[in-house]
Amino acid sequence: MAKTGTTTQGLRAAIERSGYYPALVAEAVEAAVGGEQIASYLVHQETTFDSNEVRRHVTVLVLTGNRFIVSHTDEQTADSGSPTPYATTSTESVKLDRISSVVVSRVVANPESYTPGTLPREVVLTIGWGAVSRLDLEPAACGDPNCDADHGYTGNSTADDLSLRVSEAGDGPDTVRQTLAFAQALSEATAATGTAASAPTATTR
Repeated sequence: MAKTGTTTQGLRAAIERSGYYPALVAEAVEAAVGGEQIASYLVHQETTFDSNEVRRHVTVLVLTGNRFIVSHTDEQTADSGSPTPYATTSTESVKLDRISSVVVSRVVANPESYTPGTLPREVVLTIGWGAVSRLDLEPAACGDPNCDADHGYTGNSTADDLSLRVSEAGDGPDTVRQTLAFAQALSEATAATGTAASAPTATTR
């Protein structure tokens, strides 16, 4: 389930419609947003299966004029540290100028007959701001198939702070559409922030 929109009232309603501890989730998100005006938001709930247990998880993404806010809420079963089930909610606030990448990966069926405007069957939204990076290494080579020298390692560092996957089959076409809409709003906001930061400052004498 995913909902997107541009008002505080709409955000609260979307959280309540998700049905996932709405009072807890809404309080955490609204405290993080504070008095800022909401430009866009996305509420996404997913259910996972862990052995014989069913667990729910909700992610709330909020875009304001200056910040990107992400909230995660997970439910946990009773364990040695807690005799009763419990939920954990975390929020992180990121300034827009810290966001280094907004990656939208689309999976499209029958690409040879693709029509512009057709929804992908799956979308993965990956957002990076430098808090978490993934390093993929592999042995380096010189191109000589007979060379057995040690050339060290080569690899790529990829920002991978948040990755959210939605599919038409599992979440519905509206969820896919809303995820794309939020991704576009975030991309445009970060581009505008970058343009403003690089603009020359006028001086007077």
